[in-house]
Amino acid sequence: MSLVAQTPENWTRASVGKYCDVQLGKMLQNIPSSELDELKPYLRAINIGKEGLDLGQEFRMWIRPQETDRFRLTKGDILVSEGGDAGRVAIFDANGEYYFQNAINRVRPDYRSKIEPHFIYYWFTFLKAAGYVEKVCNVATIPHFTAEKVKAAPLALPPLSTQRRIAWFLDEKTARIDGLIEKKWELLDRLAEKRQALITRAVTKGLNPDAGGMTKVPDRVREAYRELPSGWKVEKLKFFANIRNSNVDKTVSEDEKPVRLCNYTDVYYHDRITADLDFIDGSATEAEIERFQLKSGQVIITKDSEAWDDIGIPAFVTEDMSDVLCGYHLSVFEPGQELDGGFLAWLCRAEPLNDQFKLAANGVTRYGLGQYPMKNALIALPPLDTQRRIARFLDEKTARIDAIASQVRCSIEYLREYRSALITATVTGQLTGLR
Repeated sequence: MSLVAQTPENWTRASVGKYCDVQLGKMLQNIPSSELDELKPYLRAINIGKEGLDLGQEFRMWIRPQETDRFRLTKGDILVSEGGDAGRVAIFDANGEYYFQNAINRVRPDYRSKIEPHFIYYWFTFLKAAGYVEKVCNVATIPHFTAEKVKAAPLALPPLSTQRRIAWFLDEKTARIDGLIEKKWELLDRLAEKRQALITRAVTKGLNPDAGGMTKVPDRVREAYRELPSGWKVEKLKFFANIRNSNVDKTVSEDEKPVRLCNYTDVYYHDRITADLDFIDGSATEAEIERFQLKSGQVIITKDSEAWDDIGIPAFVTEDMSDVLCGYHLSVFEPGQELDGGFLAWLCRAEPLNDQFKLAANGVTRYGLGQYPMKNALIALPPLDTQRRIARFLDEKTARIDAIASQVRCSIEYLREYRSALITATVTGQLTGLR
């Protein structure tokens, strides 16, 4: 069924290009071509956020004098992402002089035709939600919502007065929904902060830090470990865990044994590595299988990443998996007799140890963590029975926090779906009171 077929019969049906000027942005220019060129702020696809225009990141490029009229943005311009998350849309409503790069299509309503810009914004939001953009883009590789495809997109225009009523209605309703979503994101941030503080406090102060009996630790130890419960000690990780960097990748060789690989995303998205995860296929030598097969109680961390903040993310191995190996981009920590694996996983999540990993990572386009800083990282180590009590305590407490966070995320998704359904019903004329 056509997207415009469900709109009222008295609405004008056409293509976007008939009533709007569509212009692809300027190709990035890093150096001036003449002394007349000027360095100007411009917008990239990243500036088209999920919640609208995001000017949190500012970029600059050189603009030729003859290009200023063609690529300068004015209030009311609709910005449509050309690639990446193709079809994501925002309305330009900022003050100041801005231009736009060729990752963005600018849709400028023809004001002689008396078009309300906010209506066009909501119409493109509807096209994205309805799956139109995905359908017309080449999703086999990288989707591109080209200027030609934007121009050819269907459009149904009600009278100007109706456009304005629809725009005002949706501005008010979506603002309320977006406000609720923002509050829920703030709640998620507070839950994450509470979770992190709980972990750090437990693995550095114990389960009853207010009971007294804290011991001062020598000044050579980092600040987080200056005062610890009696019976705790500060030691280097290498004395209590065997640390190995994996180099087993997903390349399959006929002269090697078939295996499955726990890869970066398995660790990144899961606190625990269990046998029911969807591991990728690979192959390995007998020596690699011996060194990197997963065993209950091990902890796997991310040792390199494009993002500095993604270094040192841990996951706890819950069971023996002889046919599953620790894959490339990861390190495996195998605790000794004095270190509980569950406690080690929480140590890796706590700020004192995790910060040491992040500060030791280096690189330019990709950050990497070597074995030396991992082995020599300092940990606060209580007696083994205390380690196990702390691990059980954190398992229970964080599970409760995670359950609440999951409910909040579900409510955010519901609000987003409701927002999308409301826009669809309104811009297609299904709400009869606004026709």
